[in-house]
Amino acid sequence: MAGYATYDYDVLVIGAGGAGLRAAIEAAGAGVTVGLICKSLLGKAHTVMAEGGMAAAMANNDDRDSWKVHFADTMRGGQYVNNWRMAELHAKEAPDRVRELEGWGAVFDRTPDGRINQRNFGGHRYPRLAHVGDRTGLELIRTLQDHTIYLGVTVHMEHTVIELLVDANGVSGALAYDRERGRFHLFTAKAIVLATGGVGRAFKITSNSWEGTGDGHALAYRLGAELIDMEFIQFHPTGMVWPPSVKGILVTEGVRGEGGVLKNSQGRRFMFDDIPDNYKPQTASDPEEGWRYTQGDKSARRPPELLTRDHVARCINREVKAGRGSPHGGVFLDIAWIREKLGNSEEHIKRKLPSMYHQFKELADLDITKEPMEVGPTTHYIMGGIRVDGDSQMSTIPGLFAAGECASGINGANRLGGNSLSDLIVFGKRAGEYASQYARSRKPVQVDPAQVEAIMKGSLEPFERGTAGENPYKVQEDLQETMQANVGIVRLEDEMQTALTALDGYWERASRVGTLGHREYHAGWHTALDLRNLLAVSEAITRSAIERKESRGGHFREDYQEKVEAFGSVNVMVKRAADGSMQVTRIPIPPMPDALKQIIEEQKS
Repeated sequence: MAGYATYDYDVLVIGAGGAGLRAAIEAAGAGVTVGLICKSLLGKAHTVMAEGGMAAAMANNDDRDSWKVHFADTMRGGQYVNNWRMAELHAKEAPDRVRELEGWGAVFDRTPDGRINQRNFGGHRYPRLAHVGDRTGLELIRTLQDHTIYLGVTVHMEHTVIELLVDANGVSGALAYDRERGRFHLFTAKAIVLATGGVGRAFKITSNSWEGTGDGHALAYRLGAELIDMEFIQFHPTGMVWPPSVKGILVTEGVRGEGGVLKNSQGRRFMFDDIPDNYKPQTASDPEEGWRYTQGDKSARRPPELLTRDHVARCINREVKAGRGSPHGGVFLDIAWIREKLGNSEEHIKRKLPSMYHQFKELADLDITKEPMEVGPTTHYIMGGIRVDGDSQMSTIPGLFAAGECASGINGANRLGGNSLSDLIVFGKRAGEYASQYARSRKPVQVDPAQVEAIMKGSLEPFERGTAGENPYKVQEDLQETMQANVGIVRLEDEMQTALTALDGYWERASRVGTLGHREYHAGWHTALDLRNLLAVSEAITRSAIERKESRGGHFREDYQEKVEAFGSVNVMVKRAADGSMQVTRIPIPPMPDALKQIIEEQKS
C-alpha cells in the first residue's frame, strides 16, 4: 500500500468558502495552529456565486430596521422550524461582522452620505443587504482570503477529504488526497470544522459549482453525526434556462430587488395572482406601489417578486406547467422595462448589475438593458445539514464543528436571500472560536494506522476494476435525473418511493465503478469517490421528504398541500444506524423563550 504525508494541527478547517475562511481566521487569531483544506484553488469557493449581498440589520437605508425585525423575518421565512437561538444570534451579530469585513478592507457600495448601502431582497421587510454591486460573494472571499494568508494559516489547495477519523475522545483527523497527483495525506487534529457547502450536484439542474457534492454532510453522517431538515431544498426561482450549456447558472435576486419583474408568455405579472395570506399585509397591491418600494419609498410595500424563494419558484413552475412559459421552459425576468421610469436606465442597470449584464451578454448574447431574460428554478441551497449547538456550532460528535451551508438550524424550512453570506461570517467565527477552545482542552489525538490503510485501499478499488466496472459518470447522471424528476420542487409519495428504489440500485452500481489509468488529475476517479457522498445526501433528502407529510417552506407535497401543526414543532433527523442503514426520526424543537415569541408577534402586522 502507498504511503502518505502527515500533518498535525490543533484545528483543521475543511472548506475554504466564507464559513471556512472565517473559522480559520478566528482560530488562528486565538493562537492555535490551523490547517485549511480546500477542494479547489483558494478563492474559487462557491461563495463567490452569492451575488446580491449579505443581510444585516444596520438600518443604513431604513431606520425602522433592527435585529428584532431581522429575527422575525428569518423565523417567518423558515416557517418557525428554525433553531431560534441561531436565528437570534445571527440577527444580533451580523452587523458587527459586516463592519469587521469593512475594517479588513472590503469595499461596499455607499449611500450618498457615505454609509454602507443596503438593497431590498426577498422576504426581508426593509432594505437590508450590504452589497458590492452584484459581486458581493467575490468581495467577501477576497477580503477573508487576504486576512487568512496574513495570519499565516497553512492552506492545502486542491485536496479532497475521503474520511474523518475518531479516537476514544472524539475526532482525531482526516484522510485526504490531492487532486493533482492523487497522493494520500493524513491530517491529525484536535478539532475539525466542516465548512464544505451544499449538495446541488445531486440534482440535474443546479446553480452549484462542481464542488457541491455533499462532502461535509456525508463525512459527518458516516461518523455518526445527526443531520436535520434534509427535506428542505431551496430551488432558487431564477436560474438561466438558455442556452443549454448554462442552464441553472444563478441570476441574482438583486435583479428583482432593483425593480425587475416576472412575466409569463402572455405578458402578465403572474406573481400578483398568488400572495400568501401571511405576507399580504406587507406586499404591494399594485405594480406602481411595488416600483416605489424598490426605489426606497418607505411608505410602499414590497412587490410580490420579492416574496420568499420557495413561493416564487413554485409560482414559476405553475406557469410553465400551465403552458404559459417562455420558449425554453422558463418565464421572463424583465429589468429593461424600467426605461419607462428612468431616463438613464441602461447606465443604471449596468452600474447596479454589472455581472448580470456581462453574464447574459457573454453566455446568451442578450442585452438585459434592452430585453427580458429567460429564467427558471434551479437547485440552489439546502437548508438541512449537520445538527449543531446554536452557540458553539459543535455537532453531536465531540470536537466536530460545522458552519455555513453544511450546518443546519438557522434557516428552518426556507432561507431568506442574503442570509447565507451573513450566516457564513457569523457562525464561521463562532465555529472557529469554539473549536480553538476545544482544541486547547484536548489530549493528544490517536490515529489507527490500520484504519488509514483500509480507507486508502477502498479508495483505490475503482482502478482494480478498470473497464469491467460501471462508468462513474453514468451513475452520477442517472442519480441526478432521478432526484430532479422525483424529489424536486413538487413531491409525491409514490415518486419519492420510486427514487428510493432507484437509489438502492445506484448504491450497488457505485460499489462496482471502475476507472483506468493513473491517479494524476483523474476526474473519473474523483467522481467515483464523490458518489458515496452524493448518494448519502440523496437518500437523506428523500427519506426525510417522505417522513414530512405536509408542505412547508422549500418542501412542497402535492399529496399533502397544507401545513400540519404536529410537524411545526419537530425537525426530521437522520442518523446512521449500527447496521449501516439510515434511521429517520422526528425530534422536538426546544421551546422558544417568551421574549422572542413576543418579538415575532409584534412583527406580524
